Amino acid sequence: MSDRLKVLPQYLMPKLAMTRLAGHYASKPLGGITTATIRRFVARYGVNMAEAANPDITSYTTFNDFFTRALKDGARPLAQAPLICPVDGAISQVGRIQGDQVYQAKGQAFSTTALVGGDAELAARFQDGLFANLYLSPKDYHRIHMPAAGRLVRMVHVPGELFSVNPTTARGVPGLFARNERVVCVFDDDTLGRWVLVLVGATIVGSMATVWHGQIKRGGTVKAWDYAPGQVTLAQGDEMGRFLLGSTVVMLFEKSGLQFNPGWQPGGAIRMGEPMAR
Repeated sequence: MSDRLKVLPQYLMPKLAMTRLAGHYASKPLGGITTATIRRFVARYGVNMAEAANPDITSYTTFNDFFTRALKDGARPLAQAPLICPVDGAISQVGRIQGDQVYQAKGQAFSTTALVGGDAELAARFQDGLFANLYLSPKDYHRIHMPAAGRLVRMVHVPGELFSVNPTTARGVPGLFARNERVVCVFDDDTLGRWVLVLVGATIVGSMATVWHGQIKRGGTVKAWDYAPGQVTLAQGDEMGRFLLGSTVVMLFEKSGLQFNPGWQPGGAIRMGEPMAR
C-alpha cells in the first residue's frame, strides 16, 4: 500500500476535535486514572524515567506534567559546537535548502515562504541555506532548547491542519510541515545571522508553548508578535518551548560555511545537546 493511501483516513478524521479532547483530559488531575495512564504510556513506549528529574510516576498530577517532565541536571551535556541539537528524537530530513525548497521526503518538498506563514522577505534570507526537520516521538523528552544563542525578533502563529507528523505521513501528505498548525520563532545572532525555529503541531498535540509567551492559543487567523531588541535573549542550550505530546521541529539557517554533523542521517536517533553542525 502506498504512503498516500495509508494516510487517507487522516483526511477524514475529526483531527481538531480529537486533539482538543486529548488536550482537555491530559491537563486534568484525575488521580489514579492519571497514574495508570502514565504507567501504561511508560511501558508501551519505553520511556526512560531514570533520567527524569522526578522519576516517581505517582507524583505527577496530570498527564501533561509527566509529558513535559524535566531531566536531571547533567543528563544532556552541551557540546562545544556552533549548533547543538535542540531536542531528543529522530532526524526526519536534514541538508541544504534548494533555492527556496525544503526537502520533506521522497517526492515531497515545501517552500520556505509557506513554512514561515507567507513572509517572502524573511524566507528569501534562507535561499540555499541549511534546514533540519527533527521528529519527536511519544517516548522522547519534549522540551525544546536553543541550538544557538539568539535574540527573539518575532513569533508568528499560523493556524493549519493537524495531520500526524510521523515518517509515513511525511511521505504521504504534500507540504506537511508547511500545512500543519505551527509557531514560527525568528531569532538573530551575531554569528549565524537570522535563523528560524518552527514548532509544528500535529494530531493529539494538546498545545505548543514558549518560555516567553506561555501556551499558544490555537485557531483563529495568523497572528504575529514583534519583540524589541534585547527583550527576549536566550543562550545556547536554554529551554525555549515545549510540546504537549509529540511533534516536529523545523529549523532554517542562512547560507554560510556551516556543515551539518556528518553522522546525521535521516532516521538516525538524536539527543538534545549533541553537536549539530561544525
